Amino acid sequence: MRGTAAPKDPESSERAHRRTVKAAEQFVESLARNGVEVVFGHPGGAVLPLYDALYGKSIRHILARHEQAAAHMADGYARATGRVGVCLATSGPGATNLVTGLATAHMDSIPIVAITGNVPTSLIGTDAFQEADIVGITRPITKHNYLVQDARDLSRIIDEAFRIAASGRPGPVLIDIPKDIGLTEVTEAFDGEIGGPAFAYPRQTAKSLGSGARRQLQRAAEAIDAADRPVLYIGGGVIAAGACSEVRALAEKACLPTTFTLMGIGAFPGDHPLSLGMLGLHGTAYANFAMSEADLIIAVGARFDDRVTGRLSDFAKGAKVIHIDVDPAEIGKNVPVDIPIVGDAKTVLSRLVPLVSPARRDPWLERIAGWKEAYRLRYIERPGVIAPQRVIEELHRVTMGRAIITADVGQHQMWLAQFYPFQTPRSHLSSGGLGTMGFGFPAAIGAKLAFPERSVWSVTGDGGFQMNIQELATCAAYGIGVKVAILNNRSLGMVRQIQELSYGGRYIGVDLGGGTDFAKIAEGFSVAGRRVEDPRDLGPALEWAERMNGPIVLDIRVDETANVFPMVPPGGALNEMIGVTGVLER
Repeated sequence: MRGTAAPKDPESSERAHRRTVKAAEQFVESLARNGVEVVFGHPGGAVLPLYDALYGKSIRHILARHEQAAAHMADGYARATGRVGVCLATSGPGATNLVTGLATAHMDSIPIVAITGNVPTSLIGTDAFQEADIVGITRPITKHNYLVQDARDLSRIIDEAFRIAASGRPGPVLIDIPKDIGLTEVTEAFDGEIGGPAFAYPRQTAKSLGSGARRQLQRAAEAIDAADRPVLYIGGGVIAAGACSEVRALAEKACLPTTFTLMGIGAFPGDHPLSLGMLGLHGTAYANFAMSEADLIIAVGARFDDRVTGRLSDFAKGAKVIHIDVDPAEIGKNVPVDIPIVGDAKTVLSRLVPLVSPARRDPWLERIAGWKEAYRLRYIERPGVIAPQRVIEELHRVTMGRAIITADVGQHQMWLAQFYPFQTPRSHLSSGGLGTMGFGFPAAIGAKLAFPERSVWSVTGDGGFQMNIQELATCAAYGIGVKVAILNNRSLGMVRQIQELSYGGRYIGVDLGGGTDFAKIAEGFSVAGRRVEDPRDLGPALEWAERMNGPIVLDIRVDETANVFPMVPPGGALNEMIGVTGVLER
């Protein structure tokens, strides 16, 4: 009969909406579905199926000159954006070169998905060429990892990896993909569209707080109201949770002097009247004194690590402790806790702030003001020599405090934390837990690719810069406008300082010599460079670099004798600091 359609064959219809693709193609589509825009990597034979699938796709690939640097670039991208960074490496040495970068991210709770190639599944365990058990190697330094053994599982595994990396306490996840898995054809349902919405980064909601947590919140509010000498102590978990506005609201409503860890820099404005600056080993004297004299410590997203507590037996002996953290394993791990609250910092604080009463605490603030005046940060400038602290102050002036700045590890890292008052989260990127030399420069590359319109500086030392100096080629190849300020003191400065103060000045293995001209090296990579030795040239050189669009290297020759103070000596209590003129007395 005319106009009557033939009955549909369900199996035929299903076949029409299915397609067969290589798992490597599915891999790229899964990355796109999870919002990936850039991948940092270095290719090799075992991972070439994945690279071939990336060819011509919208996801940008940045060729790092070393896999460790690729991991740090992904890390810097993640720290600057709050999204998952992605790095890609081949099997064997390519995979093992990621290890330091993964450990760095793991210690600082940074979300990364690292993808490695491996030898074909039939060769695993045979000591094949460029084979390494990267899953076994990285198990202690990743939040989770996978060895893909069935191509049909690949898409699901990638989705899981992104969810695990970003949820709860963030961290790195590794996916190891044997070469034959990427080449295997898989059949999948297909609706005509590839990809989908970007991955939604999960966070606990207010509904996740049970009745027990609500009781703890009430106890916390009562303790805050009753305290005479409270201190709010915040760490990187505040930034990870996006809880900076809630922290500020709590501090201002309850009049809480606020200190932060190295990882917490930027979570609270550095120039706020309630700011105590960074605490701990090289923290401000007034932050350390306040923690030592506090009767209540409200810790949020911080883990009481040894760099903060000093001699643990003498840490804040007279204080009650409220500890808020998304990871229950951190609560009570190092310091006994009176009021534990497990939960997302943003959720917990949004519930806590309405429960506390407005306060003034004038006697406590006056006492802290006296410490701030007596023990303000200061340094010595020798005639004709650039003080490294002056470099940081000038950099703050030139960038108007608005730059994203990465640090490497050492004296310059501490001077940056002390003398650059960061105002916003994710503007200070530093390797805190692992203390990885070579982190800062590639991390700045990742941050700059995330925010090409922002001023991004890598403040580094001559020791750390040489550990990933090859990434100047990456900057030049892609026109990545990172500005590098090398505080060049011709030594491994922090190690030299420790040998001077704790080992009787018996220096060994710290002299880097003065013959390295980083400006000329930069020019060899087609990157503009300038050497700065006269204090009068410092400001103009920084201004010149800030104006320039492309990558810049400033080799700034600073005082070789400068040390970082205050300093808690090895085995010392938090209030037993060594200063420029000796022990700081209250």
